[in-house]
Amino acid sequence: MLNDVNFEIAEGEVLALIGENGAGKSTLIRILSGAHQPDSGSVLINGETAVIDSPASAEAYGIATVYQELSLFPELTVAENLMFSTFIDRPLVDWRKVREESASFLLNLGLHVDVDSPVSQLSIAEKQMLEIAKALHRDAKILILDEPTAVLGGADVDHLLELVRGLARRGVSIIFVSHRLEEVFGLADHYLVLKDGRVSGSGEIAATNHDDLVSMMVGREFERSAATRNDTFGDVVLEVEGLSREGVLRDISFSVHAGEVVGLAGLRGAGRTELARAIYGADPIDSGTVRLSGASIAVKDPVRAIRAGIGLVPEERKTQGLFTSLSTAANIPIVEMTKRRRLFARPASEHARARRHVRSLRIKVNDIAAPVATLSGGNQQKVVLAKWLEAGVELLILDEPTRGIDVGAKQEIYELIAKLCADGLAIIVISSELPEVLALSHRILVMHHGAITAELDGDLATEELIMHHAVGGTQ
Repeated sequence: MLNDVNFEIAEGEVLALIGENGAGKSTLIRILSGAHQPDSGSVLINGETAVIDSPASAEAYGIATVYQELSLFPELTVAENLMFSTFIDRPLVDWRKVREESASFLLNLGLHVDVDSPVSQLSIAEKQMLEIAKALHRDAKILILDEPTAVLGGADVDHLLELVRGLARRGVSIIFVSHRLEEVFGLADHYLVLKDGRVSGSGEIAATNHDDLVSMMVGREFERSAATRNDTFGDVVLEVEGLSREGVLRDISFSVHAGEVVGLAGLRGAGRTELARAIYGADPIDSGTVRLSGASIAVKDPVRAIRAGIGLVPEERKTQGLFTSLSTAANIPIVEMTKRRRLFARPASEHARARRHVRSLRIKVNDIAAPVATLSGGNQQKVVLAKWLEAGVELLILDEPTRGIDVGAKQEIYELIAKLCADGLAIIVISSELPEVLALSHRILVMHHGAITAELDGDLATEELIMHHAVGGTQ
């Protein structure tokens, strides 16, 4: 829903579109891209009223949108994906010319990829930049980027942001949607903050600061602080010894105590998610031992891990953490049913459990019987957490727990982690956001090329020190 939203963007300007999930950003994007029609108001391009009644008409006006969910054909080549929209008007295709034109166009954008490679072989960063290149190849003058860095980390983020800056220098107007405010301050010229479908703030990015933007987003004064952390640990809950998998993990050993948060940091591809999946039994290992509360467990599959007391909140919550077509009420008891070997649940019991977690976790849901896909990203993440709290676990692994959620929901997740920690749960947090790792962790394990290269005290660590070890630096 939108109400009386006004803004403007100049040629070659980067406008940051900011707001909590549900603030109206997606609705505004869909209107500009022709997917939705407004009830009132108008869009002017170069001073003339634009009638944007379909995605095709948006493209005709030079508006292109790159969504979080990429629209590439994985089995086609880079060149075929880039030029796909032009094939319709060509009775015959000169494939040599297609490859040459693609290579020249991508090189001009600073993208060094093999145009004959299948898209399935590209990294996620290369896919994201190819999606942007597709939009520009259609002669886009206004480019809308919806959370383009959400699945990226480290150097990949820097590369993409530099690409955006280069496009702005060439005169492309860019609407940049991001929950990562540090990116906004390093990139945008102006900002537009939405809350509950209305504009709650706008202006030059140089004239504001992080906390003021957050206050505009959440509608209240906001103080940025690390979550209060428990400092009293119990017995060792998890012991990992010599965990290895050829080409992936190298002799990993560490432990986690009750009431402790251990952070896993490292660059993309360092092995953080692979380590979590190995402990959870989702991926095989070649050697090593996993003990939970002193007892060795054979984590050969996730079901055994669940029954042993290990929980995993995966990075891809929509595809791996939830049944999005099922309701909130139906999702919450699923893990508990697996753990207890129950085949059926009573609807009345499901609803009672769901209402309890909705209250305790402050999940914003209008109807617990509606598909969980209708919830915002932050509230979906809370449902994933509710599944594990309902089942009861000794160890909870959180892989990118706040990716793609807004600042207000992120703070609530932090507070929940602090509460679970105080209640004695052992927690592993994997995050590509170094401030998040530093705010939450008692100890930080830094990974590089499948090995732990450093163990740091959470109170003494710095972003610079973590990055030093993340790139393979020695003590």
